[in-house]
Amino acid sequence: MLRASTLLAVVAALAVIGSLGGSATAQGTPTSAQDIPPVLMPPASSVLLFELGARGVQIYTCEAKPDDATAFVWTFQAPEAELINGRGEVVGTHFAGPTWQGHDGSAVIGAVLERADSPDQGAIPWLLLEANQHTGSGAFSTITHIQRLATAGGAAPTEGC
Repeated sequence: MLRASTLLAVVAALAVIGSLGGSATAQGTPTSAQDIPPVLMPPASSVLLFELGARGVQIYTCEAKPDDATAFVWTFQAPEAELINGRGEVVGTHFAGPTWQGHDGSAVIGAVLERADSPDQGAIPWLLLEANQHTGSGAFSTITHIQRLATAGGAAPTEGC
């Protein structure tokens, strides 16, 4: 079986939303509110905890199609990215799960609730994810939702493999 891989760059902005009590709404997302599809908005009771940039790759492998072993397709394997704060400091990583882990050891694993096509052709979709598992007690331990917005690149190659 032919197995090749390619790495494609992806840059994304993440709005990390949690529960701090009270009923404030999330604001200050990385793109203007009118640019964000309504299906990607977190619950109105959410509180914006912090915004991070993500710089990394989407990893794809070339695999035989499940229904036709003579044809091959690019198959998504995992993301691999650094999480960057507003000062340009790397504060964590993003990897399979999908998981976001801070340098303090806390982590959140999310599940996709909604998706919308990026306005930029060739960019991975924008997402709203809900936290379904946490580890540690640091910055990522109270995250309830994650918005992946303003993506650039990262879509699977359009050429055959």
